[in-house]
Amino acid sequence: MKILSYLLVYRRFLLIVLTPLLLLPLPLIIKTKEAECAYTLFVVAIFWLTEALPLAVSALLPAFMFPLFGIMQSKQVASAYFKDFHLLLIGVICLATSIEKWNFHKRVALRMVMLVGVNPACDARRSLCTALLLREQGSPASLCTLEPPPAQSRDTFVGGSCIRGQGGCSSGSRIAGAPKGLPSFELCEADALEMTCSNGSINPALELDGRHTVQVLALPTLTLQQVYILSKQNLPPAETGRKSREDKYSGIFKVMCLCVAYSATIGGLTTITGTSTNLIFAEHFNTRYPSCQCINFGSWFILSIPITVVILLLSWVWLQWLFLGFDFKNMFKCGKKKTAREEASAQVIQEEYKKLGPMSYPEIVTLVLFILMTVLWFTRDPGFIPGWSSLFPKYKGYATDSTTALVIGLLFFIIPAKTLSRTSNGENTVFGYTPLITWKEFQSCMPWEIAILVGGGFALADGCEVSKLSAWVASKLSPLGSLPLWLVILISCLIVTSVTEVASNPATITIFLPILSPLAEAIHVNPLFILIPATLCTSFAFLLPVANPANAIVFSYGHLTVMDMVKAGLGINIIGVAVVMLAIMTWIVPIFDLYTYPSWAPYIPSTNST
Repeated sequence: MKILSYLLVYRRFLLIVLTPLLLLPLPLIIKTKEAECAYTLFVVAIFWLTEALPLAVSALLPAFMFPLFGIMQSKQVASAYFKDFHLLLIGVICLATSIEKWNFHKRVALRMVMLVGVNPACDARRSLCTALLLREQGSPASLCTLEPPPAQSRDTFVGGSCIRGQGGCSSGSRIAGAPKGLPSFELCEADALEMTCSNGSINPALELDGRHTVQVLALPTLTLQQVYILSKQNLPPAETGRKSREDKYSGIFKVMCLCVAYSATIGGLTTITGTSTNLIFAEHFNTRYPSCQCINFGSWFILSIPITVVILLLSWVWLQWLFLGFDFKNMFKCGKKKTAREEASAQVIQEEYKKLGPMSYPEIVTLVLFILMTVLWFTRDPGFIPGWSSLFPKYKGYATDSTTALVIGLLFFIIPAKTLSRTSNGENTVFGYTPLITWKEFQSCMPWEIAILVGGGFALADGCEVSKLSAWVASKLSPLGSLPLWLVILISCLIVTSVTEVASNPATITIFLPILSPLAEAIHVNPLFILIPATLCTSFAFLLPVANPANAIVFSYGHLTVMDMVKAGLGINIIGVAVVMLAIMTWIVPIFDLYTYPSWAPYIPSTNST
């Protein structure tokens, strides 16, 4: 037993040592550049999938293995670690840092609550829509790219109940079990006969003291970033009505948490900067096929927005039915006459929004720069009309989306965060010059691990090209051309969806892109036909608690069981793959003329005799 315990403790160390040793016969026996590159690829892939080493550290292995094997010079490998992708990421994170610093996300979240309402079904839709809206603003690759800081919002509204920070209600039931470091909270349950939030009287039917342990969960990996409630109920046997209400609120808690977690991922599909997988795909595609200029911010938005909306709606229906029942009357009653409880909760939300006051100068500047960045992205080369890039005909293709992101990002370091204000005497008050964001604040949000990880993926892709490993893989995959195209796409989607449940999304897409690109070339199919659905499906990490940090955090509080997440995630995985398959076989086809093998893709003679 001691030996077994030692092996368990040092399992990561043993994996780090044994993996290169067990794979060493590959380059020693075959002695070709393809085998040496494959050896490097296998070692890095295993370390990425098992996370025996930090992802960024594993990504640095090609930097010294390729020169030692004579595949690429050190200078060539180093150039792969900083590309156009990194400049785009820097510009987006400048915007993210400003949104985070000036709490603009809180204003957006509260405004969405006011627009949609506080009905439980509406709460789920609001959670989905708000997370979707905020995730569209940039890449979540680093867990803070455009995500607000750990939950700062002090209000949560579940089923007409409101959780408020101190100073909100005049009285109320004290919540126990809040994590240290978070503000104290009170619960105000609005009831038409027994309690209103305005007078702060106690609702005797609620009886929370000593019986409810409510924990406030900060979701640092989710875009909505409000404070959500996970309730561990240890109530003694009670009346049937009270038990029914407990079951209802338990289902609401599950739906709310899963809605935010899942919609943050779904919202990232919408834009190139929405997820690291989209960015990695764009950089890989533009590097491998430089003659094709069809993938940009506008074209990706057009192809992905219908997918996002359909998956979002179907996911809401699925979660609503799974945990709250399929009740059309309650699901679609938003906007109708509100109950007293809902009116009281809505009043509290409006009060909290008023406390924010008018938009501050930094918030206005951040909003203007965000809109400007988005407009410039869409209008650079829209396709159906000349974009602003046509103003530089001598330098066609020189400016990319990273150019826009970097120009706008630099403005955050230039524009002052404060303006002159006048005193009662009419004199100007001079403040010290401070920009909207500082370099220290930017560094705290910059996802250096993701930047190095992506660079390692680009180095591996370059090594596969130089060593001819990609051509060898393409020749071995050419017999797949005898299968129906939809089946090849479906198999690719299912494989990446399965792998991404146990591996990080960036690592998964980095491993599979160099494999799927030669596959498409080998069977003479437009590479976008396979790469687009595979990229989208890599983000579908909904099934397991370990699939992504959001799932892990929600699960760690004990409110959701593994089966809850498996049932919910399996349904959304199926929905996602089905919608992506429908999209790639219908409306995406005319956007890129997918049924025609493009001139920008290399032609590989087919060796398939069938």
